[in-house]
Amino acid sequence: MKDILGILSDLRRPRLLIRAARIGAQDYCRDAHLNRLLGYGSLPRPGAALMQLVELESEMNAHRQRQSATYSVSRHVALLTAMMGEARLLRETRQA
Repeated sequence: MKDILGILSDLRRPRLLIRAARIGAQDYCRDAHLNRLLGYGSLPRPGAALMQLVELESEMNAHRQRQSATYSVSRHVALLTAMMGEARLLRETRQA
């Protein structure tokens, strides 16, 4: 079974979404972004947050592929941005 970082490396999304998320990840602020995406309260550790974000992003991607009226490009980019930011934090935590 793959770890969470392995799962992330296998994700395939449109280039424009990834490019926008990379730009957003430069200014990633864990408190502000995660509270908005996961709900307010105590923030989970990077690994747990990343798992929740992967699930939310997967649902969002399904909406995109179905061309659903509930699909939001800005929310999808925000989820991808948070995933990139949390993955970076997780890598830094593992190296320390």
